[in-house]
Amino acid sequence: MNSSILDFSTVDWNEMGQATWETIWVTLVAVIFTAVLGLLIGLLLFETRNSKNWGIRLINWLVSFLVNVFRSIPYIILIVILIPVTNVLVHTIVGPTAALPSLILAAAPFFGRLVEIAFREIDSGVLEAAAAMGAKKSTIIFKVLLPESMPALVSGLTVTAISLVGYTAMAGAIGAGGLGALAYNNGFLQYNGAIILVATVLIVLFVFALQWTGDWLVKKIDKRLV
Repeated sequence: MNSSILDFSTVDWNEMGQATWETIWVTLVAVIFTAVLGLLIGLLLFETRNSKNWGIRLINWLVSFLVNVFRSIPYIILIVILIPVTNVLVHTIVGPTAALPSLILAAAPFFGRLVEIAFREIDSGVLEAAAAMGAKKSTIIFKVLLPESMPALVSGLTVTAISLVGYTAMAGAIGAGGLGALAYNNGFLQYNGAIILVATVLIVLFVFALQWTGDWLVKKIDKRLV
């Protein structure tokens, strides 16, 4: 136990660098999978929302139900629930890779809802005009729906990515590695305030970097800001 609360000489900077890289790597990989899966979820919810076919409406209800369930489960509990699934998928329940299944399943439903909201905000007249001109469904999706909603999608993904950083910290507390694990194991449990402070500052800087990148991308692609 360290007698000095903020003794920065006790910080292992190599270990801190490794933990920082683990947090960044896990977050970015989770964001990629979340973006793909969340986009599919949001698109499915949007395209099946007003169908008169009872089978399609059932699909919409089931997907919406599962999204609400996974969004409602606290992340720390979701990690525990998914331990058997994680062990099957990645063959381990510790380390950064083990955090990926729970991170993706926690964030994808959230992002899926944001995608659905972004699609709903598009002027229906634009979609109807494209359909009236004989455009195929795939053409409407890739040429109208996605381009028109891109600024909102990027903003939503930025919010989701920042949430994922917080999730990685919680996952680290139970063996997933990264800055969360370092702050908890080497900082909190050993009463080392310097490690906690440095890890916190690095997480905040990472969040700022994600927010800045997201804002920059929105300004680049939003025609209203040109």
